[in-house]
Amino acid sequence: MPITDPSMASSWSPLGPGQSSQLSFCPSMDATKLEEARMLLNGMDYSRTTCQDEDGDTILHIYTAKGLRECAFAAAERLREVGRMDAKEHKGKTALLVAVTANQPEIVQDLLSLGADINACDVKGQTALHLAAHYGFPGVLQCLLLFAASGMTPLHCAAISHGVTMKALSTTGLADVNLQTKAVEKLSCVQMLLNEGASLLSQEIKSNKTVLHLAVKEGNIDLVRYLLRIPLPNMKDFVNMKAHGHTALHMAAGLHGNPHQEEILQLLLSRGADPSIRNLENDQPAHLLQSGLQGEQVSCPSFQVLLL
Repeated sequence: MPITDPSMASSWSPLGPGQSSQLSFCPSMDATKLEEARMLLNGMDYSRTTCQDEDGDTILHIYTAKGLRECAFAAAERLREVGRMDAKEHKGKTALLVAVTANQPEIVQDLLSLGADINACDVKGQTALHLAAHYGFPGVLQCLLLFAASGMTPLHCAAISHGVTMKALSTTGLADVNLQTKAVEKLSCVQMLLNEGASLLSQEIKSNKTVLHLAVKEGNIDLVRYLLRIPLPNMKDFVNMKAHGHTALHMAAGLHGNPHQEEILQLLLSRGADPSIRNLENDQPAHLLQSGLQGEQVSCPSFQVLLL
């Protein structure tokens, strides 16, 4: 059966305040439908899946307004690759703000999990929280509050946002001037937060990750370089902090296939990362390196000693 484009279907009306969703965790997505949605996008003209129409809408705005969860998720993945997931339509609404006003808690949760900006506001200055409270959507409000309670500081948010842009740059190529400018601006936000007293040692409540864990996990070499150049008196303690048992060195060892893996490993080791620390599975970082020739090519002397 051919896969049809749901964005061409008849218009969909948002649920009203009296039809609010249940206060519960959003159910898991239909994996089959998600794969079909990804196939649909792959078959479309690339510009249609990444550009905005005359009203400023992306295909993500359209799928979100229609409540098409799997299609919206696939579209968000595509737009995240090119750094446009928070594109705004003519009223200043990102797809997240559209999901909120359409009373779509599942899509709200999905977009937040993919890195949508929870603090984005429309032309009236209204954020997602403002809109959820204004329209009286408890299910949506719960999703937003749960995300806000995850313990992410502004520094964590800035680091994640920078990582998303750097990943988009690696996908589209370094010739994208707009993304290059955005990456510089986002790194400057990290610098400003640190200059104003944000703590490098702060950890997310849920994952216990520091900003260094976040940077390493994404293979964000620019941010890793910046963080490890900071003259921190207790740098050794900082680089060896654990997130659910994993140090940044464990995470770097798991960056299989990442072009910056070796440099990140060497940077961490040069700043005092301890290769003998074990995680909750009793693994040292060296045990998490990729196997075979590729792993052998990661030439970190401290690791080689441990592997002997």
